[in-house]
Amino acid sequence: MRRIVSVWLIDWPVSVRRRSLERAHAPASPPEPALDPRQPFALTLKNGRGAVVLHALNPAARAAGLRRGQGQADALAMLPHLACQPADPAADDRALEALAIWAERWSPSVSLDPSPNGLEGLFLDVTGAGHLFGGERALLAQIRERLAEAGIAARAAAAPTPGGAWALARWSDPDGPAPVVGQERLRERLAELPLAALRLDAAALAQARRFGLKRIGDLYAMPRAGLARRFRGTGGVELVRRLDQALGYEGEALTPVRSPPRYRAWQAFAEPLGDLAGVEARLPELVDDLAAALERDGQGARSLTLTGFRTDGGTTSLAIRTGRPGREPSVWLRLFREAGLGRLELGFGIDALMLAAELVEPVLARQTALHDEAARQAEGLAALVDRLSARLGEDRVLAPEQVDSWIPERAERWRPALAGSPAPLEGDPGRRPILLFDPPEPVDAIAELPDGAPARFTWRRLSRRVIRADGPERLSPEWWRPAGDRRTVRTRDYYRVEDEAGGRYWLFREGLYGREYGGGEGERAPSWWMHGVLP
Repeated sequence: MRRIVSVWLIDWPVSVRRRSLERAHAPASPPEPALDPRQPFALTLKNGRGAVVLHALNPAARAAGLRRGQGQADALAMLPHLACQPADPAADDRALEALAIWAERWSPSVSLDPSPNGLEGLFLDVTGAGHLFGGERALLAQIRERLAEAGIAARAAAAPTPGGAWALARWSDPDGPAPVVGQERLRERLAELPLAALRLDAAALAQARRFGLKRIGDLYAMPRAGLARRFRGTGGVELVRRLDQALGYEGEALTPVRSPPRYRAWQAFAEPLGDLAGVEARLPELVDDLAAALERDGQGARSLTLTGFRTDGGTTSLAIRTGRPGREPSVWLRLFREAGLGRLELGFGIDALMLAAELVEPVLARQTALHDEAARQAEGLAALVDRLSARLGEDRVLAPEQVDSWIPERAERWRPALAGSPAPLEGDPGRRPILLFDPPEPVDAIAELPDGAPARFTWRRLSRRVIRADGPERLSPEWWRPAGDRRTVRTRDYYRVEDEAGGRYWLFREGLYGREYGGGEGERAPSWWMHGVLP
C-alpha cells in the first residue's frame, strides 16, 4: 500500500524571513520585527489587481484577527502597530527546494506541495520505509522535532493518498498526536473534515456553501454525475476529482524535486558526526551496502554521490564518476579519498549520510584470455583516468573526439575523459597527417595558376622543390554556419607534396583565383599555408 506523508510548514514565508534575519542580524543593531514572536508581523504582496494584501502572518498577527489575503490598509486600520515587510516568493521557493533536499533523509522521493491554496508544504513517499524509523508515528514525531529545532513550525500526517495526508495534516486536532491513517479508516477520518480540506479554490467553496455542503462526508451519498452538474463551470468536476483523489479512487502523481535514485545506502546517527574522520570511518559500510545491492541486480555504477545531512538543515555532497560501470567498494573508497572528503562542509555536524548511485549500467560478465595484455592495459588506463579525474577534476582530464565538420581544425574537440567512449574514426587516416599545426603556418609558394600544385615553396626560411604532388582536395566553407563566419573561412585546396629530400607535407591554398579573388581593391589574394607533416 502506498504511504504518503504530508508536511505542512506553518507560516513558511515568515519562517524563511526570520531565519535569514537571524543569520544577518548584528548584536548591536536594533531588533527586527520578524524576530520578536510577540509583535504582530506580516509579509505583503501585490495581488492581480495591484492592491497590497497580506501574504503571510506570524501567530501574533493571526491571534489579533488578521487573515491571509486581507488588504494591508484594512489590516493597519485594525492593528496600527502591525509591522509589514514585502514578501519575496522567489526566495521562499528556493528555501523550500533546499528543505526538500534536506528531507531526503527520510525518503528518496520528496515533492513540493502543488496545491494552489495550501500554503507551503512537502510530500514524502515513505512506502515501505516506516520501519526504518521505528514506525510511522515515530517518523512523524522525528520530522516535527527536527523542524522545530530549526525554528520551523510544522504539522505532519501519513495516509495512503497525497490528498488524504494533506487534509489530515492541516485540519486534524493540532494538540493531538500526528494522524496516521490506513486505507480502512481513511473514508471515516475525512468525513468529519471541512470541504476546504479537499484543496478547492474559493469559487468552488462558495458554491458548495450555497448548496449547504459543509463537510466532506456530505458528499459521500451524492451521485458523482449530479454533483458535478450542480456547479457552474468546472468547479463541480474539480470537486469530484479532488474527492476521488483523497479517497484513493483516482491516482495522483507527485513530481520529486530530484529523481530518486534506484540504488542508495543510508545511515542515521544518534550523535552528529563533527569531523571528517567520523565520516571516513562510516564510508566503508555505505559502499559495501550499495555494492551488494548493485551486484544482486547485475548493475554497475558510473556516478556516485555522497550526501551529508547537516544538523542546521543544510546538506553537503561530494560526487565521483567512473569511465566504466563498476561495483568494487575498494575502488569507490579510493576515488572518494582522491576527490577529497575535506570538500564536505560539515557545519555543526551531520546526523545522516546517504550514498546514491546516480547513473547505473548493466555489468556483463566476460571471460578474457589469461594473457590478454590489451584488456589489462585498457582496464589500467580506465582506472588511471578515474583517479586523475577524481583528484584534479573532470574538466581537467580530457580526451579528443570527432566533430561533424570538414574543416580540419574544427573536426575535433576536447571533452572530459569520463563523458563516454569516443566515436570510431571515419575516413582514411592515411591521407592526412596525425599531427596538425595550430594555427597553420604561412608558406611562400610558386604554383601554376589557377589551380596547380606548388612547384616550389619556402617554409621556415628553407626553400624546397616539389618532385611529387597529389591533389587538390577541395574543402568549401560550411554552409550551415553564419554568413559572417563563412567569410572568414574561404575555399581551400589541399595538396600532399614530396620534396627532393623525401619530406612529405600537407599544404593548402586558401582562396580561389577568378571566383573568390578578382584582383579588386580590398580583396584578399589566395595564400598558401602549411597544415601538417606526413609520415
